[in-house]
Amino acid sequence: MTASTRDVLLTCPLDCPDACRLRVTLGRDEHGREVAVRLTGDADHPVTRGFACAKTVHYPERQNHPERPLYPMKRMDGQLVRISWEQALDEIAARLQDILTRRGADAILRYNYAGTMGLREGTHVHSFFRALGAPELDETICATAGTEAWAMGYGPRYGIDLADVPHARTIVLWGINSLSTNSHLTPAMTEARRNGARIICVDPYRTRTARYADTHLRLRPGSDAALALGVARELIHQGWTDEAYIREATVGFETFRAEAEAYTPERTAELTGLSVEQIRDLARQIGTASPTFIRVGYGMTRHEFGGAGLRAVTLLPALTGDWRRRGGGCMLSSSGAFALNRSRLGAAHLIRPDVRHVNMNELASALEPDAGLEALFVYNTNPAVVAPDSGRVRRGLARPDLMVVVLEQAMTETARLADYLLPATTFMEHADVYTSYGHHYLGFNPATLQAPGEARPNSWVFAELGRRLGLQEPSLYWSMDELLAALLDTDHPHLAGITPERVRTEGSVRLNLPEEFLPYAHGAGTPSGRVQFTPVPLHQEAEARLTAEYPLRLLTPPAHHFLNSTYGNLERLNRAEGGEPQAMVHPQDAAAAGVQHGQRAQLISEQGQVVRQVRVTEDVQPGVVVVEGTWWGLSAPDGKSINELTAQTLTDLGGGSTFHNTRVRLYPQVVG
Repeated sequence: MTASTRDVLLTCPLDCPDACRLRVTLGRDEHGREVAVRLTGDADHPVTRGFACAKTVHYPERQNHPERPLYPMKRMDGQLVRISWEQALDEIAARLQDILTRRGADAILRYNYAGTMGLREGTHVHSFFRALGAPELDETICATAGTEAWAMGYGPRYGIDLADVPHARTIVLWGINSLSTNSHLTPAMTEARRNGARIICVDPYRTRTARYADTHLRLRPGSDAALALGVARELIHQGWTDEAYIREATVGFETFRAEAEAYTPERTAELTGLSVEQIRDLARQIGTASPTFIRVGYGMTRHEFGGAGLRAVTLLPALTGDWRRRGGGCMLSSSGAFALNRSRLGAAHLIRPDVRHVNMNELASALEPDAGLEALFVYNTNPAVVAPDSGRVRRGLARPDLMVVVLEQAMTETARLADYLLPATTFMEHADVYTSYGHHYLGFNPATLQAPGEARPNSWVFAELGRRLGLQEPSLYWSMDELLAALLDTDHPHLAGITPERVRTEGSVRLNLPEEFLPYAHGAGTPSGRVQFTPVPLHQEAEARLTAEYPLRLLTPPAHHFLNSTYGNLERLNRAEGGEPQAMVHPQDAAAAGVQHGQRAQLISEQGQVVRQVRVTEDVQPGVVVVEGTWWGLSAPDGKSINELTAQTLTDLGGGSTFHNTRVRLYPQVVG
């Protein structure tokens, strides 16, 4: 590596609310090629504040990984063999043309998610499939339950400005391990704490965030609605509500109050596992130490009735009127503020009302032979590891009659099952534009590095296939300039003064929001124009109740050093997470199962079984097993993803995933 270096500023593309502005140091390798050698945060960016998270600081190691796919490959005699781009594209196009002639586009499916949050390489590339008339993939694995829950109460998802958090006097982190998944919120919370704020973490187990908080409320998994309704009842009974706000900006309060009346402190304690005093203390803090900022995460929605849970929590600021106070309110996502013109993004205008939809949580079923698929394109995701019922997913991907095309930057387990593996560029190697769901800055990256080997952007691959198939949709072939111009072709006030030239020049541009942004101070974006308390989100017990056969609830929250399955191939980060995936078990449950700390044990669900090392700890509560992180199966002792255990069950709202709904039993590992 030569001593000559230069720094560039780029936006992180990964699925995280922070959407950091990164300072990447570039040097040259032994061949004279410019490569990334170091990465940190942009010290001048008001959100990033000069530091990158414990994951992304290691991105150069991922970018330059020796096993990174660099050339097109085809499966021949069970092995992936290098071929040319021309051969790969010609053969894939010919196979697609045959399928289209015999079966139609209904036999072709895309499977993608948020491996990049770039609007070009992550979303606009759907244009190819919509031009074909292929089925729509409902991208439901993460956010849809929360999105629909929020929309029922408030309409578009707005959040308070991060710069206003220090004005809060109460901060409630509900169902989010923010120190690991929204780390740039931490400096703002620390500043609020110096100003006198109290920080409360509501989470079923003791996370990094729970340790950071002043108070940790370890509620029973899936009981969020009960706790929120119990707090609401106490706020109402104690006179800690804002009657003017309720009268002027909401609808349905009387019905909500009548339903909440049943959630006495005693009943709420029984449902949540908390004490009566803990419940009253939370209500007292929210009701008397204003403004209150509640940061909710999507984790609480990963249950059968997770949509109702999130709805109930997010309605609390409507009771107290904290939406009218700087630093007060609630936040799930800030994405609603990015009022871009998306009418042709991903050729959205081509979506037919009669097109078939496939819920991405039900990929295992979609891959069954009788479901009719003959071609699957996978990009920006790793379904062999992250999809529910992953054992059945892997069997489906291995079907000899299914053409599996994978566009990838890493040799994932999904890539290893591909019939055609096409090497993809990273965010340093292609141009793209980025929104955020944690702040209000629009980001842009130019193509900064020359792609190694023969790696190509997703957009290039699908445009080349489109040309071979004779697709005429113009947006499929848009340049970055054309896409950026289309996105900014709007007169929405949030984008006033933001031009393509300015975005390209500045790289990170704040939306045109008022200095004091109070999005729901006078109502909401619902059909009524008001915050809607009805239909009232009530607590419901999961149908998959714990039994003598399956006495434990499995939670699979994010790990500190992984982002979904991204970074799972970095040995340094595997070691930082303990070297292999571990099952955190309460001493009481470990004793009942006859397993000891450090031993490997079997976790068995109705879907399958895995082997995991046991970590006995009181950080989890009795009746709960926690396995942090979506580890690659390659790093597990049995070669299996934790999603071998999870089911395709869907949430009450939005058709979302229910990863935290899994019930399991624990056995000592059977050897031999």
